[in-house]
Amino acid sequence: MKKLAIPIIKLSARLPLPVSHAIGAFIGLLFYLLPNTKRHVSLTNLTLCFPELSRCSRHRLARRSLIETGKGLMEKPFLLFGPGERVLGLIRGSVGHEHLNQAITSAKGVVIVTPHLGDWELIGMYCSTLHPMTNLYRPQRGHEIDKMIHHGRQRLGATLVPTDVKGVRALYRALANGEMIGVLPDQNPGKGKGIFAPFFGVSTNTMVLLPRLAHKYKPVVLYSYAERLPWARGFRLHFVPASDDLAAADLHTAASGLNLGLEQEIRKLPEQYMWSYKRFKVRPDGEAKVY
Repeated sequence: MKKLAIPIIKLSARLPLPVSHAIGAFIGLLFYLLPNTKRHVSLTNLTLCFPELSRCSRHRLARRSLIETGKGLMEKPFLLFGPGERVLGLIRGSVGHEHLNQAITSAKGVVIVTPHLGDWELIGMYCSTLHPMTNLYRPQRGHEIDKMIHHGRQRLGATLVPTDVKGVRALYRALANGEMIGVLPDQNPGKGKGIFAPFFGVSTNTMVLLPRLAHKYKPVVLYSYAERLPWARGFRLHFVPASDDLAAADLHTAASGLNLGLEQEIRKLPEQYMWSYKRFKVRPDGEAKVY
């Protein structure tokens, strides 16, 4: 299978977006119809985050989310390996772009906070064409695939750094130099590496790196995501300023502010959030596992 992965990825990168999304929608529908981990995790997360919804509504939202996840899976090869001009040509406008323009022209550093909402690859690629940008990168399994993805994410101007002490130092340097960094804020930092703060009313292990960076350098922080438009028409970019709470000295206040901002954006487009991720895997001491 590993030998077939690269040819399949290269072939997928040649598909028109409508074809990719059609295949992805079918894959996502199978994720919903057949018993599997993605379906189980999605329904569990939606039950925790939307207790006010009926069971039927949660299932409907899970189905739509998994279909969007399938589309995201199939569009990724083109976004990462397709011609840069064609990739950027998929952008059909933006909301709040003036906030990005103001951030770039300010003397401050800029943090692009990109949750797993819509397509997060496109945001980083687009922003890296406008301003020097550094992103954390977690190496993939398999040397050849890792090499391809690394090149794909850097090819429009971004600089990728590893998710270790060396990489974190590179983020600090970039902000100190008034440059831009990209952060995925809704990944589980691991047991003992985060702080618990509310997210959709659920105590959630939350990263402390972003609050510490925001407090130290007082950069412009923007929540950003690429909304996937219906019928494969392309993407609409969103840029939303974060609240001042995110830069608070108190880590719990900052983490709570971060999660509240994420929640507000996700509620605008819940069907395009990746509910199949085990966001609540790490629990506070004494709490039962949720998955």
